Amino acid sequence: MSAERARVTVFDTTLRDGEQSPGCSMNKQEKLRLAQQLDRLGVDVIEAGFPIASEGDFEGVRAIAALVQRPAIAGLARACRLDIERAWEALKDAAHPRIHVFLATSDIHLQYKLRITRDQCVAQARDAVRLARSLCDDVEFSPEDATRTDPDFLYRVSEAVIEAGATTLNIPDTVGYTVPVEFGNLIRTLRERVKGIEKVTISAHCHNDLGMAVANALAAVEAGARQVECTINGIGERAGNASLEEIVMAMRTRPDRYPYETGVVSEQIFAASQMLSEITGVAVQPNKAIIGRNAFAHEAGIHQDGMLKNPLTYEIMTPRSVGVPDSKLVLGKHSGRHALGIRCEQLGYQFDRRALDDVYRRFVRLADKIKHVEDHHLLELIRDTHKPAASATPLIEPPPAAKAADAHSLTVSVPEPEPQKPFPVAPATNPFGAPLPAHADPHQEQTQQEDYLWGV
Repeated sequence: MSAERARVTVFDTTLRDGEQSPGCSMNKQEKLRLAQQLDRLGVDVIEAGFPIASEGDFEGVRAIAALVQRPAIAGLARACRLDIERAWEALKDAAHPRIHVFLATSDIHLQYKLRITRDQCVAQARDAVRLARSLCDDVEFSPEDATRTDPDFLYRVSEAVIEAGATTLNIPDTVGYTVPVEFGNLIRTLRERVKGIEKVTISAHCHNDLGMAVANALAAVEAGARQVECTINGIGERAGNASLEEIVMAMRTRPDRYPYETGVVSEQIFAASQMLSEITGVAVQPNKAIIGRNAFAHEAGIHQDGMLKNPLTYEIMTPRSVGVPDSKLVLGKHSGRHALGIRCEQLGYQFDRRALDDVYRRFVRLADKIKHVEDHHLLELIRDTHKPAASATPLIEPPPAAKAADAHSLTVSVPEPEPQKPFPVAPATNPFGAPLPAHADPHQEQTQQEDYLWGV
């Protein structure tokens, strides 16, 4: 692999395609606030909206164009004069304006939606790009439904818009129909067959209807695309768009497979995700990669034990690399003694092995009845188990937060891994009831085995 990594432009369309997701519409001030966060995130292009769609969208695009100076600001336009001129009116004060023109090219769209011929489509696309280029130096063209367009016709349209002055050729998988190998081959063939393709940046815009938007976008990059269009949290029409955070972190985590770089400041990803959820009121699914609530949470005992010893055992990136404050160990029925003991210490109690076994048995019975054991549950359990707590040594006064017990779910911050020092206890049996040899360390024996009893 070359030491120099190819640069991929990140085109964020959260404010345009993402906003088209049901329930995700934003007003002017909300758009401006999110655009400023996208600027901090380091995206290269912000598609701020569709100016012809409404007066509110026009004003939103115009405000972002005037105030957000570093990235390019794009406005979407259909391939007609009114749309293009309206887009330019909204964008003209931007430091780096881009007009994004689109026109459907698949036969099903030409016949049933636009009711025009292929020849008319080529002429309209060419004329629209020529007009846009007369107003703005940066023009992107998208052949809508490209992945269901006859390839030879797609090459023909592409050549026409490049000749007319397009600077970016975006290939949209509008309905999420393609698969990675097929999409990669399409990008390669475009590079081989389209005259003048070396003059433009090839872009990929992938939808998630079959759950392959991110895989398709990465396949396009491998095949030579140098721009990806994506959204925060993967929001967008129907099943959504390719997720910005997943694309960026795939490249960052696996540079051996994806030797590309972006300008994204990954530590700002979580903040952007949280802001979007707060503005739209649409929560991120808990198991969403990178930024879901469970992305850095661990409940299984064996996982918790490994995480406490070395986080690399079960995490391929650090939470802080995407702006998440810390990994979390969630106490539930699959948790082991190691995590339980750590949490008890954080609440102010330190137990010897025998006493911790007592607490653990009661904890497992309780966790079988409720989904998550919260701090107030654990404090009650400790008090009920040890009255007075002869074998529970208070280390500190339990913190007010623990007394209030207002957490939604009990979590344990994962510390930096350190060698574990067992509490000295009398000889004991192993987890299966057999006596340990005289020379065996009972804490070590159970530390190695206990969490395997509670599943992965």
